Amino acid sequence: MRPPDDLPITAVRGLRVGHAEGPGGTTGVTVLRFDRPAPTVVRILGGASATYDTGSLGPDATFGRRWAIFFAGGSLFGLDAARGVRDALEASGAGHRVFGHPARLAPVTGAALFDLPPSGGRRPDYTRLGSRAARAASRRAPREGRVGAGAGATVGKYLGRAHAAPGGVGAVAQGIGRIGSVGVLVAVNAVGAVREPATGRWLAGARVDGRIAAPDPGARAVRAPRGAPRGTTLAAVVTDVPVGRAALARIALLAAGGLARTVVPVFTATDGDVVFASATRERSRPPGEAYPGGLADRIGTAAAELVGRAAARAVAPEPR
Repeated sequence: MRPPDDLPITAVRGLRVGHAEGPGGTTGVTVLRFDRPAPTVVRILGGASATYDTGSLGPDATFGRRWAIFFAGGSLFGLDAARGVRDALEASGAGHRVFGHPARLAPVTGAALFDLPPSGGRRPDYTRLGSRAARAASRRAPREGRVGAGAGATVGKYLGRAHAAPGGVGAVAQGIGRIGSVGVLVAVNAVGAVREPATGRWLAGARVDGRIAAPDPGARAVRAPRGAPRGTTLAAVVTDVPVGRAALARIALLAAGGLARTVVPVFTATDGDVVFASATRERSRPPGEAYPGGLADRIGTAAAELVGRAAARAVAPEPR
């Protein structure tokens, strides 16, 4: 059940969300699609990220606007989804001309998580999945759980994959007074366990004898057999408040703090953890601030709380 104040992420103005799964439903793509190009920044936090076109998303970027953010399974193979997302956007009339060239471009960005099966096997066409997810994007409340980019996700791989629990996608939003709204979508495929920040209760993690074995905070926190565990938590924060890139950088930082309270361990050497922050700028003008940066603090603090709630929804056992 959603807390009373929680809204679907598509309550954020100017945002649509879509999913697509591959054959067998073991991997997929999730797309956050904007009605117009949105200022976007990124914080790459894990030591083993797989990202697409993030180099121009710094706070001082000249062309740091994107028409969509995609999350994909498939590790580096999943980054092929970018072409499908971009093609679907341009086919629908999205995009803009640059430097006077007649061709329309719809820049997108995204990241992939590691859900490759140990046995190998044929990989799906992530370009096609990206196109399907972008075309499926709507303003309806998106499905959550083991769908889209979270279809093959697992959590709690610190005792080895055999002890891991299902991961998934979760998304939630809330209003921020009268100034607008902020939403968070996460794809949880973590090495670590997921806990409820408010209570510290473990929600998902490595299971031994039917119970969650909490991660050891010391030297044995990650002790998977047969090499390093691989995992990723991807998060996107979207607000419809018209904030600038410096504010978005602060919002992404605060949201990352929420992720650190939720996933343990997190941001490790073998994680691909990434946080994006975007503004659809659908509200008419930014409200006043009580102090410089106060608006970013307000939105980012809300986003940090939403990260925990979205992650809890991602790993909940009931499909939604």
